[in-house]
Amino acid sequence: MDWKHFVLAVIAAAIAGSLADWLFAGVLFHDKYLAYPEVWRPNLKQNDAGPIAGSIFLGLLTFAAFMAACVMFNIHGYRSDLEFAVLLWVMVPLPLTITNALFIKLHPLIVVSHSLGWLAKLVIVGVAAGWLLR
Repeated sequence: MDWKHFVLAVIAAAIAGSLADWLFAGVLFHDKYLAYPEVWRPNLKQNDAGPIAGSIFLGLLTFAAFMAACVMFNIHGYRSDLEFAVLLWVMVPLPLTITNALFIKLHPLIVVSHSLGWLAKLVIVGVAAGWLLR
């Protein structure tokens, strides 16, 4: 494995994944976050960089872990990487997002948006892995 391709794949996935995060968790159904204002942090300011930086770091960690799993488990090619991405989505973020919605007051469209956002991020990283980790 070429480490340059690994790092490039993580960076490409992080950039595209951040855009997907912005769309699915920030823009899509944005007004639905106000349906239950008591759920969200009251002291979080509009331009507070701390949570955003933490979120970006965790996204980068997600993409690097996906790439590492593809290398360790010898998963190569677009089809295999996309199947792995969808399987991971069904196994981890989808049940967690739905379970959180069962216990936390979230608007149903927010749950759909976050679930689809995770699918988009994992498909993006699957495409990046298939393209750059040959």
